[in-house]
Amino acid sequence: MNERVYKEIIEILPRKIRELLKAIMISNSNCGNLIEVRLRVNKPLICIYESGEYLISERGKNVGEKTNKVVNNVNNLGYGNESLYIVKESDIKELLQYISNYSIYAYEREIRQGYLTIKGGHRIGVAGKVITEGDRIKSMAYITYVNIRIAHEIIGCSNNLIKKIYNEEKNRLYNTVIISPPCCGKTTLLRDLVRNISDGRYFKPLNVGLVDERSEIAACYKGVAQNNIGIRTDVLDCCDKVHGMYMLLRSMSPKVIAVDEIGGENDLKALRTCVSSGCDLIATAHGENISEAKEKNRFLKEILDSGIFDRYIILNNKKGVGNIETVLDIGGNIVV
Repeated sequence: MNERVYKEIIEILPRKIRELLKAIMISNSNCGNLIEVRLRVNKPLICIYESGEYLISERGKNVGEKTNKVVNNVNNLGYGNESLYIVKESDIKELLQYISNYSIYAYEREIRQGYLTIKGGHRIGVAGKVITEGDRIKSMAYITYVNIRIAHEIIGCSNNLIKKIYNEEKNRLYNTVIISPPCCGKTTLLRDLVRNISDGRYFKPLNVGLVDERSEIAACYKGVAQNNIGIRTDVLDCCDKVHGMYMLLRSMSPKVIAVDEIGGENDLKALRTCVSSGCDLIATAHGENISEAKEKNRFLKEILDSGIFDRYIILNNKKGVGNIETVLDIGGNIVV
């Protein structure tokens, strides 16, 4: 974790937890990047690193297994000789005050969505008692569960991939979909592809329209992208994919449109409109592979069977997050 990210995370934490994590950062440099901090009232504080999940002791030590397996058989009091730090309701309240600058009601809309994005692009997921009004979520009371997801950019992770999705003869991109199981780096790869396309690595730079439905790609804070998405990228933040694609076509004259996690009922029509309007596509979808993605989502099957995509990038985490298993063309041939 670099100094900027460290400061952004530390300053929003409750004072007690802040001191615990400071102690951990000093004494445990071999855990890899911090990925998540999970707070649940009356439950142990948990940190998730690249090396696995750790419970946090009252002395500011990581305890538990150094593997990617969940730590089991732990009571609320201790683990081995260590007393675990138990998250208090006051910790959650203090955290929310820091995040919202002591005005949590100003973030009602974000809380209804279940998360807030803070400076640096870090996402704060929240859960608790949901207040409904008819069939819509009005607000959330008694927030007692918080997940701090630390934003991690991997600048350059798409450098060796960009040539495989570029059609030199036509001087344009192949319409490309990244297929990946959860937590395998598809959004990280999409972000870096957008940056490379926008900045013009290996070919002429292009204007990119990005629909960032869950603020995960650009990670806008007060409308400004916190992640590096290139100098020619325009972002619609917190916008529905379908509406966003149409809006970008009408207003921003993109050459490329990028969207995350396609597979909705109306997505295919919008994607076809983009292509017929002269835009190239970069998208992601959930799945272990093409066949599994089709089996689990009939709308995604329609999209993948439509022939709209020319390149299929398949990811897995066998060699770590973001590992590219293969790149296929529309005929199922490996692209080298």
